Amino acid sequence: MKKNYKEKMINTIKNLKLPKYEDIPNVGLYLEQVTKYINDLIEPIEDSVTSSMLSNYVKKGLVSNAVKKQYSRDNIAYFIFITLAKNIISLDKISRLIQIQKSTYSSEMAYNYFILEFENVNYHVFGLQDELKKIGGQETDEKILLRNTVIALSHKIYMTLFFRFYN
Repeated sequence: MKKNYKEKMINTIKNLKLPKYEDIPNVGLYLEQVTKYINDLIEPIEDSVTSSMLSNYVKKGLVSNAVKKQYSRDNIAYFIFITLAKNIISLDKISRLIQIQKSTYSSEMAYNYFILEFENVNYHVFGLQDELKKIGGQETDEKILLRNTVIALSHKIYMTLFFRFYN
C-alpha cells in the first residue's frame, strides 16, 4: 500500500500543466477571476492563494496595477510565478528576481522559460526523466538563477506531495 503514494505523486506531476504565456487568458480578468484561475492551476501542488494576497503583490510593486480593474496576461503570468516562488524565497527576493528578469528578458520569454524549466525539473525530481534537459540556447547567469529557483521549488513540491500521499 505504501508504494501507492509514489504513483499518486507521479500522477500529480504528470497531470500538472501550467499554461504557456500565450495560453493565459488575455481578455482582462477581475481579481476574483484571477484568484480562481490560479487556484485551479496550483491546487494539485499548493495551498490556495487569496485575492488579498494578489492585491498585496500589486501594492508591493511586484505586479503592475490592473487597468479598469482588469488584469492582463502579463499580470497573471507574474501572479503565477510569485504564487509558486513565495514558498521558497521572500517577496523581497522575488522582487529582485523580477527586476533582473525585466532587465534581461521580456515577460513572455521569461515566463515561458520558467514553465519549461518547471516541467523539466519536476520530471527529473519525481523520477520521470533521468537528467535535466538543457532548455533554451545560451546558459546565462539569469537562467541559472531561475533554474536553481525552480529546483528549490520542485523539491518543496516533492516534500508537500510526499507528506500528503504517504500513509
